[in-house]
Amino acid sequence: MQQQKRQPELVEGNLPVFLFPTELIFYADDQSTHKQVLTLYNPYEFALKFKVLCTTPNKYVVVDAAGAVKPQCCVDIVIRHRDVRPCHYGVIDKFRLQVSEQSQRKALGRKEVIATLLPAAKEPKEEEEKRITEHLAESIFFEQTLCQPENRISSSGPSLLTMFLGIVCIAALMLPTLGEGGSLVPLYLHLSVNQKLVAAYVLGLITMVILRT
Repeated sequence: MQQQKRQPELVEGNLPVFLFPTELIFYADDQSTHKQVLTLYNPYEFALKFKVLCTTPNKYVVVDAAGAVKPQCCVDIVIRHRDVRPCHYGVIDKFRLQVSEQSQRKALGRKEVIATLLPAAKEPKEEEEKRITEHLAESIFFEQTLCQPENRISSSGPSLLTMFLGIVCIAALMLPTLGEGGSLVPLYLHLSVNQKLVAAYVLGLITMVILRT
């Protein structure tokens, strides 16, 4: 009965294969990266056979290129890069892992993994930092763009109160000073020197506010 329930899923080439990671990066200047590990997971209730193929088998050594994994278990597949010459920098190779049921020969599923050899381990870090910097710059740009309309509205110009105070200060400075004779302006509108100094000081502050806005 179990075989009948499972049989519709076991179509050739359609069985999902859980293999991680899906990309291998080797660095020529870092020998610790010359050995990479692929992990094959078997979440099914039946055992699986696996086989690892490669487009350039002369560049790699695959430990246990074929084997089996028990139900609901996993197995590690070690891959070593044995040709780290500069002529291979940037070349993308491919590994293909095929799985099948132990009682059958046909491949029920397959998964491809790409492998790349880079000259130095620092290059990806620099690229990542560059990408992060560009992302932050874009974020700041969009934040400033979104905030600009609000700033323009809030700083469209000086308030009416500021303008009124400025006009009052200018008028105060134009009035005659106490002690001056021959003026047509009533005496109660004559200001002292200290009052004019205060008006000039306030006018200076208002001018700074207007210039900032």
